[in-house]
Order: sequence, then C-alpha cells, then structure tokens
Amino acid sequence: MRANRRADTKPEVRLRKALHKLGYRYRKDLLLRLDGGVRVKPDIVFTARKVAVFVDGCFWHVCPEHGRQPTTNEWYWTPKLRRNMERDRIVGEALRSAGWHVVRIWEHELLDDAVARVETTLR
Repeated sequence: MRANRRADTKPEVRLRKALHKLGYRYRKDLLLRLDGGVRVKPDIVFTARKVAVFVDGCFWHVCPEHGRQPTTNEWYWTPKLRRNMERDRIVGEALRSAGWHVVRIWEHELLDDAVARVETTLR
C-alpha cells in the first residue's frame, strides 16, 4: 500500500492547477486542529474563506457510482473502507460545526464541474 498516495494524486493536482490558473490561491494539506481533538488535512484549503476541499478516490472512499466491494481479503478491506467512510463523516461534521464549508469531489468528476463547484462555494 506504499504506492498509494495520500497527497498529490493526479485528480488533485489537476484541480489545483486549474484553480491556480484562475487566480485562486490556497494552501495544500494544511493541518487543521478542530474542537474535540479532531485533526484533518484537507487536500486544498482556502483559509480566509474557510473552505476545505477534499478530492476523494472512488475506491478508498466508496463512491456510490464507482465504488466496489473487494472480492479478495474482504475481512481486511470491508472494515477499512467502512472506517474511511465514518472518518469522512466525522471530519465533515467537525468542519461544518467550526464554521467551515466542505467540498467533496470524486476523482471521476469532470475537471470543469469540480472547478465550478469550488468556485460556487468560494462565492
């Protein structure tokens, strides 16, 4: 699993480049410490506007469209993917209760659609 990147994935880099090209400035992988001891590192963070953007992989975050249940080593993967989903829910709630706007983008989304969603949230 070392080959699986946590940061700088292709969809994330494409989104960052597109946002930067439009003139948006952001922080990447900024550690946010929230109430209740919740620590989170969104992929893209707009600190002044309190917007956190996550670019989620379809497999790792169980995309409703493309996510699939593993057929090998189910005893390992099923609980792991469930924990990922639960962590995403907890992090989203913690950020929202701290006054942040959360944007979750799936890796399969078209770049133009993803950029539009982020721009809409920033306005």
